[in-house]
Amino acid sequence: MKTLIHSMLTASAFAVVLAIASPSGTAQVPAGAPAGTTGLCNDGSYWTGASKSGACRGHKGVKTWYAASASTPTTAATPTAPSSAQTTPAAPAAAAPAPAMTAAPKTKTTTSSASTKTAAPGGGPGLVWLNTSTKVYHCYGTKYYGTTKAGAYMSEADAKAKGAHADAGKPCS
Repeated sequence: MKTLIHSMLTASAFAVVLAIASPSGTAQVPAGAPAGTTGLCNDGSYWTGASKSGACRGHKGVKTWYAASASTPTTAATPTAPSSAQTTPAAPAAAAPAPAMTAAPKTKTTTSSASTKTAAPGGGPGLVWLNTSTKVYHCYGTKYYGTTKAGAYMSEADAKAKGAHADAGKPCS
């Protein structure tokens, strides 16, 4: 009895998958999905990138891929010489989704504000930068040397005399 029920559930699930899939072998985009959606991630979010490679990274992977293979958008995007197999009505329909897919790839841009800061004028070898708000001094050539909001250049001995301690506990000398 359990085997019969299990078989019936498997067959019905397979029928649902076949009903969702389009004739080309790719699934149809759901009605509530954003425009240009090419995939559904396992966490329920949508992906709009043109490539399946790297899609849904950080979203537990790809659950369903809606876009056609990678060769379809590139051939549709270059309608300069239509082949005899293409019909005239199909060429504009195939070319319409291609700009949306190429305009939507997700990219990451990161900037590091600490590395782009320029050091305050003055300073140099033999001097430390004392962050006057935290009482921490930074050695010449380190990341925060001369770049904190409030501070002054002085000798390491003067910084210690003012009650400051070395960054990460590492003295300069």
